[in-house]
Amino acid sequence: MNRIFDKSRLPSRHVSVGPERAPHRSYYYAMGIAEEDIARPFVGLASAGNNSAPCNTTLDAQADAAQAGVVAGGGMPRRFNTITVTDGIAMGHQGMKSSLVSREVIADSVELSVRGHCYDALVGFAGCDKSLPGMMMAMLRLNVPSIFVYGGSILPGRFHDRDVTVVDVFEAVGQYAAGGCPLQELIALEKVACPGHGACGGQFTANTMACVGEAIGLSLPNSNMMPAPYQAREDIAVAAGEQVMALLEAHIRPRDICTRPAFINAARVVAATGGSTNAALHLPAMAHEAGIAFDLFDVADAFKSTPYVADLKPGGKFVAKDMYEAGGVYMLMKTMLAGGFLDGNCLTVTGKTLGENIDQVTWNPDQKVIYDVKAPLSPTGGVVGLKGSLAPEGAIVKVAGMQRLQFEGPARVFDCEEDCFAAVEARDIAEGCVIVIRYEGPKGGPGMREMLSTTAALYGLGMGEKVALITDGRFSGATRGFCIGHVGPEAADGGPIALVEEGDLIRIDAALGTIELIVAQEVLAERRARWVPRGNNYQSGALWRYAATVGPAYQGAVTHPGAAAETHVYADI
Repeated sequence: MNRIFDKSRLPSRHVSVGPERAPHRSYYYAMGIAEEDIARPFVGLASAGNNSAPCNTTLDAQADAAQAGVVAGGGMPRRFNTITVTDGIAMGHQGMKSSLVSREVIADSVELSVRGHCYDALVGFAGCDKSLPGMMMAMLRLNVPSIFVYGGSILPGRFHDRDVTVVDVFEAVGQYAAGGCPLQELIALEKVACPGHGACGGQFTANTMACVGEAIGLSLPNSNMMPAPYQAREDIAVAAGEQVMALLEAHIRPRDICTRPAFINAARVVAATGGSTNAALHLPAMAHEAGIAFDLFDVADAFKSTPYVADLKPGGKFVAKDMYEAGGVYMLMKTMLAGGFLDGNCLTVTGKTLGENIDQVTWNPDQKVIYDVKAPLSPTGGVVGLKGSLAPEGAIVKVAGMQRLQFEGPARVFDCEEDCFAAVEARDIAEGCVIVIRYEGPKGGPGMREMLSTTAALYGLGMGEKVALITDGRFSGATRGFCIGHVGPEAADGGPIALVEEGDLIRIDAALGTIELIVAQEVLAERRARWVPRGNNYQSGALWRYAATVGPAYQGAVTHPGAAAETHVYADI
């Protein structure tokens, strides 16, 4: 394709144009790059690929495949890597404190590499939970023409003639502790649950944010639900590389695409799929990068009025592969748009509007995964925002697949996840109680750990909906049961959750969106007067820096002022 670009207005002119840039060009010649290629726009291909976990093992190959598309579109590709912290491996121990922090490191490292090397456009490849929002945050921060590519989900494992995911393994740990699963059965399950490359297969955080990529317009239509092992993923990577050059030519940038209506669309798709509660952290963080005010309550408002229509695990029956075969995210959005639940006027990376893209999709009435919005699984979304005396800054709960939306019981209080998990393993948790795990928030953890090991063990014990669990930390997208996260203000900031004592009555109503601590105000005032802030063991390094700069969960747990404070945008240097 013979596109001609004027580099005099592109960032890469600073490293490739004019006699004074001869030293810079010498580095490119050292890598075998021809003079005519140095004259092209420079496109960063950011990969979160590594051998840490199967979520990320195909990403480098996909990023490499995208180079052909960039060249065909008239650009010069430059691949580089960033980190990931894989939640399935970090889960249930101190390593999980690194997970949410990695989102900021990913966004920062992509930003710094693009800034330092003056890239003109960006294609980002991510597979595991925090790398998806981290990559999209960097795109919005830099505001160069960008496309997000998900590496794809894992195929389901097979065990006793049924599909299984890693969540079945976590829950089997609880069954084993309860004497309901022989050790050999647990070992046999762990060997087949994850049969190859790709991110966790249910509608957990990775697949939730992959849906967000398409719903918000940063990903090519129906590109993200295709499983990682499918050969056609290479075609998607090539198409993304070529299309980003069309975006550069048309001057279409992420902030043109990710408007406030686009964020509402994304939140609605999360609700319609029974997606991860972590979206209520990541959508506000992404909006922050674009200078858009969009917090937990905005997310919750979208959830409130959106039907739950995609029957996906952990609350439902199916996995990402099934959704792909049913027609993908755009099949879901076809019925949502027809029902008036999406704004079809939002721009996307195709250069067309969301509505124009959806017009290319024909509804498939024979598939079983995605319900018509006129006959939903439930009339309101699979995720609900809560607010009340225990959480003045809000909290969130995933109700997809739950039969019970109200819960009241006495508090059982733990000051860290390990103490609670030990009590669960010892079967020292009574039915009907409300478990409180605190000092696990963004600042107090530090790092706002997920609690999947604990919640899955409770389910394995058969107590998944016989107790409620409340935390200022967060939950995996794989969590199910009456589990409420993101309680704010967090305990480290002296929020009401810090004042809860054993036996206090807590009342939760997910239908009304309330969460109340039934304790007299004068009693709470006495407790507050006695309360002393707690320290933690992370007094240096990345976790210290994160705790020193992180904001509240309801605003996305972000660590810098965002686009609202900008005096310039990188893309315009």
